[in-house]
Amino acid sequence: MPDLLTFTQDKFTFTVATDRYYNAAGVWARADGERVTVGVSDFFQQHNGDVAFAEVVEAGTAVLADEEFAKIETIKLDIDLASPISGTIVAVNEALEMTAELINHDPYGAGWLAQFAVSDWAVAKNSLLTPEQYFE
Repeated sequence: MPDLLTFTQDKFTFTVATDRYYNAAGVWARADGERVTVGVSDFFQQHNGDVAFAEVVEAGTAVLADEEFAKIETIKLDIDLASPISGTIVAVNEALEMTAELINHDPYGAGWLAQFAVSDWAVAKNSLLTPEQYFE
């Protein structure tokens, strides 16, 4: 389990994992060797409601930063997710097809969305927010 920044608002407690980078919408990216795993933050999933359905574009698809790469349907609304990075999707979390609620139960672990091949992670992460910046 990664280190977490934690804050409480009203009766809700939110966490921000410190081992990844974020875009302003709450989509995170974390380098895992040759791949970059992408998912949504705890705040994103709590704020938008229980996830009923998640669909990610197919593996092999090239995606640009800020381009739609996934759709999430919650009990509140439908959300088009913009990719935090540019790259090619090399794996999709197939467990979400049957158990999309993994996003709510474990957004920083089993609820990941996709893995990307990225040509230069050092450059890609410079356009994202640090955990501390996202926490603010």
